Amino acid sequence: MLSSKRKIRIERGLRFLIGGCVNTAFTYGVYLALILVMEYQWAYSLSFVLGIVFSYCFNASLVFKIPLSWKGLFAYPLVYVVQYGISAIGLTFLVEFFEISERWAPLLILVVTVPLTYILSKWVIKMTNKAVRS
Repeated sequence: MLSSKRKIRIERGLRFLIGGCVNTAFTYGVYLALILVMEYQWAYSLSFVLGIVFSYCFNASLVFKIPLSWKGLFAYPLVYVVQYGISAIGLTFLVEFFEISERWAPLLILVVTVPLTYILSKWVIKMTNKAVRS
């Protein structure tokens, strides 16, 4: 049988993945709408910012089950500074050098960034709210 700590970690991981899927659908939908009216890198940036706000709210309240806070909201984007750098460089590389469609390239970027984002999200949320354990 699973220990209660292990069960909590598995459930938290599943909630993170579900939230990530919902956030990805939301952010990707915004991106697709925005590339109709602006250059793909600007569209990606704006949809990325909206995705950060959604992700913090979802992860804090539903994944790690802590109250939302201004401290957490302002610290959480640090996770995405790293993710954005990797994503923006990867997006340009995939679109410009490999000639992958600007519609599909962001989905390929997720393969690298999802595990990194979980680890960094957990760390930042734990640092801004001492109530979260392992």
